[in-house]
Amino acid sequence: RHMVTIRLARFGTKKLPYYHMVVTHSENPRDGRFLEQVGTYHPSKDIKENKILLDRVDHWLSVGAQPSLRVRHVLNSYRRVAAAS
Repeated sequence: RHMVTIRLARFGTKKLPYYHMVVTHSENPRDGRFLEQVGTYHPSKDIKENKILLDRVDHWLSVGAQPSLRVRHVLNSYRRVAAAS
């Protein structure tokens, strides 16, 4: 059974990574094929400088996609900052 997940795909250089938040099948490799890119995450930058398409994330969550643990933390922080501004 294929499970759809929302997870991070690593980009950037050695010691300076950034990530694309992607929706993909759980069997695909980390940086492999994906269904849709729903944001970018730079761990070294402030959370509000990241760009996440919350409407698309909410769509995928509503149809059963499972976020990874790290994605769940990033989304919670991003939503808190978005609500505060």
